[in-house]
Amino acid sequence: MEPKILVTDPAKCNGCKECQIACSRKHTGLDTGEFSRIHVLEAGTGDFFLPITCQHCENPSCMAVCPEKAIYKDEGLNRVMINQDLCIGCQLCVSACPTGAMAFHEGRAKAFKCDLCGGDPECVRACEPKAVDYVNAHQLQYPRLREAAGRLCGMGQKRAA
Repeated sequence: MEPKILVTDPAKCNGCKECQIACSRKHTGLDTGEFSRIHVLEAGTGDFFLPITCQHCENPSCMAVCPEKAIYKDEGLNRVMINQDLCIGCQLCVSACPTGAMAFHEGRAKAFKCDLCGGDPECVRACEPKAVDYVNAHQLQYPRLREAAGRLCGMGQKRAA
């Protein structure tokens, strides 16, 4: 199976936050973005929106700092996952995440993040302007993005010096 990656395109995002609502509904049953695993940040005067989600890093800093080894790599879908039974709610992973994609549920005292919905991300299906997509890593249009995805998915090749 060819590795896939979740990509966002701020140029297409209109700030509707339907991706957040769909994600929250899928994971909690609530029509609120509060427990969403994707967040749309607004910059400037409301004319630039940036969807933020877990990048499922090759060497995740969240996994490195977890004292209970609750965060692990699922190689089948090239994703970083959290074993909720092992999570003690220390929030070290939240602090360590370089993209701000890790979140914390106060009521459950557990960290949470994107799990790619088992390979069929709900945010992608809800995004009408197609600002969020789940694509084969080799399909990325821009060489630098394709190279970065290759590193994330473990299929990158070193550049010639």
